[in-house]
Amino acid sequence: MCAGDVNSISIGSGTNIQDNSLVHVAKSNLSGKVFPTIIGSNVTVGHSVVLHGCIVEDEAFVGMGATLLDGVHVEKHGMVAAGALVRQNTRILCGEVWGGNPAKFLRKLTEEEIAFISQSALNYSNLAQVHAAENAKSFDEIKFEKVLRKKFARRGS
Repeated sequence: MCAGDVNSISIGSGTNIQDNSLVHVAKSNLSGKVFPTIIGSNVTVGHSVVLHGCIVEDEAFVGMGATLLDGVHVEKHGMVAAGALVRQNTRILCGEVWGGNPAKFLRKLTEEEIAFISQSALNYSNLAQVHAAENAKSFDEIKFEKVLRKKFARRGS
């Protein structure tokens, strides 16, 4: 769910935000700063993530169940581990993995892991295109495909 009720939300192309995630913005907090939420291109945001008034740059990865609070900035190729709680105004540098509660720097990503982040976003983008094509079919097309499946299933028996 995206709730841009008091500020703006920006989501780049090729980004996937998975089930039960919340993208929200911040208007009032202890620092008195106003924070939109900006998500770059080709980002993977796992299931049940909370992004609140933060910036996630291109080709970053946010693991399932992670929470990013006001003012967090995840640079390109940054990774937040599943279940992590990233506290206010934390900056995760390019190629770093952060995890825990509160989140802290764990290690640098390998080249293979950086490649995985880019591939993950592409995989989800391709899957979305398949779903969009299926959902665009008319009822008659669906009925016809069902008849064909039954016909070819009988041939295989």
